[in-house]
Amino acid sequence: MIWEKKEIPQELVKDLSAKYGCDLLTASILARRGLTGGEEIRYFLEDDLRYLRNPFEFSAMEDAVDRILAAKEEGERVLVFGDRDVDGITSTALLTSCLSGLGMEASWRLPVGNDPYGLSVEAVEECVQNSITLIITVDCGISCIAEIEKANELGIDVIITDHHNPQETLPPALAIINPKLQDSSYPFRDLAGCGVAYKLASALRFALKSGLYGHSVCLLNTRPSNDAYIIEAVKLRNLVVTGRVTETVVPGMVNISGTRLPAFLEGHEIFVWDAQLQKKNIAKIFGSAVEVGMFDMAEEIGKEIPQTAGKSLLRLREVSRIAKYSPKAAEELDVFINLFTTFFQRRERHFTGEDSRDLQLAALGTIADIMPLRDENRIIVRSGIASLEKTPRPGLQDLLFKLSLAGKHLGAGDISWQLCPAINAAGRMGNPDMAAKLLMEEDPKTRDTLAAGIIGMNEERKKLGEEIWTIVEPLAAESLELFGEKLVMAAGENIARGVTGIMANRLANRFKTPALVVSFIGEIATGSFRSARGYELRPLLESCSEFFIDWGGHNFAAGFSLEMANWEAFLERLKLASRTIELGEAEKENTVTVDAELPQAYLTPDIFKTVDRFEPYGEENSPLVFMAKGLRVADLSFIGKSEAKHVKLTLDAGKYKWPAVYWQAADKVKKEFDLEDKVDLVFQVNRNFFNGIETPQMIITDLKRTGV
Repeated sequence: MIWEKKEIPQELVKDLSAKYGCDLLTASILARRGLTGGEEIRYFLEDDLRYLRNPFEFSAMEDAVDRILAAKEEGERVLVFGDRDVDGITSTALLTSCLSGLGMEASWRLPVGNDPYGLSVEAVEECVQNSITLIITVDCGISCIAEIEKANELGIDVIITDHHNPQETLPPALAIINPKLQDSSYPFRDLAGCGVAYKLASALRFALKSGLYGHSVCLLNTRPSNDAYIIEAVKLRNLVVTGRVTETVVPGMVNISGTRLPAFLEGHEIFVWDAQLQKKNIAKIFGSAVEVGMFDMAEEIGKEIPQTAGKSLLRLREVSRIAKYSPKAAEELDVFINLFTTFFQRRERHFTGEDSRDLQLAALGTIADIMPLRDENRIIVRSGIASLEKTPRPGLQDLLFKLSLAGKHLGAGDISWQLCPAINAAGRMGNPDMAAKLLMEEDPKTRDTLAAGIIGMNEERKKLGEEIWTIVEPLAAESLELFGEKLVMAAGENIARGVTGIMANRLANRFKTPALVVSFIGEIATGSFRSARGYELRPLLESCSEFFIDWGGHNFAAGFSLEMANWEAFLERLKLASRTIELGEAEKENTVTVDAELPQAYLTPDIFKTVDRFEPYGEENSPLVFMAKGLRVADLSFIGKSEAKHVKLTLDAGKYKWPAVYWQAADKVKKEFDLEDKVDLVFQVNRNFFNGIETPQMIITDLKRTGV
């Protein structure tokens, strides 16, 4: 096995450490992973919810909030319509609970059994019978054009919250909140569906508690610059910057009417830091006859944020925690914007226990949908898991207990491999409503019954998956030649619809090519695509779209349905389209990338401070891999139930002796290493739980005698 450790300039490591206040080991890992910009780094170093992006950066968010608040005011009935997977189930529970908590009459619905994906005409028509006048989709809706046209025809408004790739034509919804819209104003495109639902819930709470909702205000600052003054002003609406103007004026050279300031400031409340100084500067610039009405925020903010009291913006700029992550040098006005925002968030208690409970669900949806663990997804998942560990919401608490996860230190891996599959099983087995009920049920006995049912379905799903795998793997192998070894496919009546996605993912990993698994049910074929080696699926789907009833998804995971009458024609088109597939290089299976080499002095349980800082691990943020040299094998034994295939070691690192596990390495003992040898190794560290006791341990990736 080849060990690759990227060389990085030591000056860069020192600069990152000094600028962002992190230790040299953390700085070296950031640099080695190519994380050198403040915008990226802040989401690895910060946990505070104030670093989450403002939900009103979605241009349609205020329209959506206004419509929901109108429904609340008029006592309208609202339907939340979601999807059958973890992301859709958690989104449904989150938004329904939020609306009910606001005193609204909110019901919910998910596709069950063999229902098609997304909003259906049948569901829309039933809304009329149930006097529902507003539908909010979660984790779906962006491809439901005919269904939303039908809703409009029946006088029902629809708000779409989704994160799937939009098609060329958008549905005629009242508001669409989707970070992947072509003209989206939202700065981060990879929120999960539940992340988008959380943004809507957060915006609703802001609107109900903030006196700033729906109002534009201006922040103004003046500062000397050589023989001139720089005058800066910004407009904020719902704490989002919507406009900015900068004027450089030499005193006495121009009237205020000759600048853009009057038009920019007109009709707005104007807030400043140190009104006495600002008035004095304006008098110097434009003359004493010019008066600007303004509110001084320095004293009020100083009471809420004591460390700012009595300091100038210039001084605060030097110590601003937020400003240091800015991609450009922060101006005094930028510091004022940050202080103004933080002040209102604190004073009006924008982040409460409701956010903590919602973030538990948003974390699950983000992990389950394999969203990149970058940007604000990191704070969503970190905060959600921390809340889940401390005070799990009802329903999740029941599942954690039944999965023997209660009371454990939870990582994204525990959520991904144990909790999410259990919830997902309900959807795969056609009963996603059971999982949604569990997440919203108040009665403990009912929750216990639902949780037990979900655990049972998960066991059924595992068994079904293994049975179906014996069907799809040979079919996929046979199809390789058919598609020029660029695609594999398995299709048939004996493939359960609920496992097409998981089977396609498994095939993509097995064959290192995009994979398609299709279930035939009556006159309808329903397929799941999963990609491999960096190929984006959208062009392939678009080339076949004329055959689909509906289709959509993400760049690397998508689905469709079509009538069986079109199957053969679709298959012929797919053969032609597969010729255009260009696959990237397969991952080097015999290479391991090292994040850092650790001296023996670093090999203590304190290393978990670094490991935990880079949590959560998952998509686009793989677990840290370390290298160490010259450790003595102090103890060695074999493990394995029927056959001793694995090795358990104790490695002497001086101050600390590390328990270590080396999987599938029994045949290497005596040949490649032995007791009392000094060895070099690459490894990960984790926490091993046994009989309620937590023990740090190494998981060895590769090992060799020192000097070999």
